[in-house]
Amino acid sequence: MARNITKKNKHRRGHQKAIYKKKPCSSTESGHRNYSRYINRVLKEVVPQKSISSRTKDILNTMINDTFERISREACDLMCYRKRCTLTPEDIQKAVYLLLPEKLAKYAVAFGNEAVQRYVCSQTPCFSFIKS
Repeated sequence: MARNITKKNKHRRGHQKAIYKKKPCSSTESGHRNYSRYINRVLKEVVPQKSISSRTKDILNTMINDTFERISREACDLMCYRKRCTLTPEDIQKAVYLLLPEKLAKYAVAFGNEAVQRYVCSQTPCFSFIKS
């Protein structure tokens, strides 16, 4: 099979063209996600008649990414402190309680638990009479 490949390339005329990849946008270069779509969705749910500027969306996006980094770093530190190799939901909850104000942390953990439950139920058959 290797012979066939070399024979094909041997008979080509001219130079092979270099493959140029499209340059990634600045948000993916640093490994951050872009949440502008979700920011628009939440805004339209809360206040349908209002809009938001792109500069404000960029600021909110930066804030979301920064908060995510802080929570993940703190959760990783808690995981290492407990000498575990697996990041658990409890580590993330404790990190949220450590970093966010009390009331905001309670809401964040409640919504996070609800999201995890919805995900688990979508992956496996979920029965409402079984409590976990």
